[in-house]
Amino acid sequence: AVQVNDSVENIGARRLHTVLERVLDEISFTASEKPGEAFEITGAYVREKVAAMAGDKDLSKYIL
Repeated sequence: AVQVNDSVENIGARRLHTVLERVLDEISFTASEKPGEAFEITGAYVREKVAAMAGDKDLSKYIL
């Protein structure tokens, strides 16, 4: 997430929203199938989910 923010112009809250959306996308989609379950978001999980954003030279498609 930090690498994504550093690699293009910092636009603040919109970038944070995009990163959080990427991290929570799968969890939000499958949450109704797992009522009452807890899910721990670790640093490794975040890195896995935003890796494609950090490696993409054209990050404009991820910016709202």
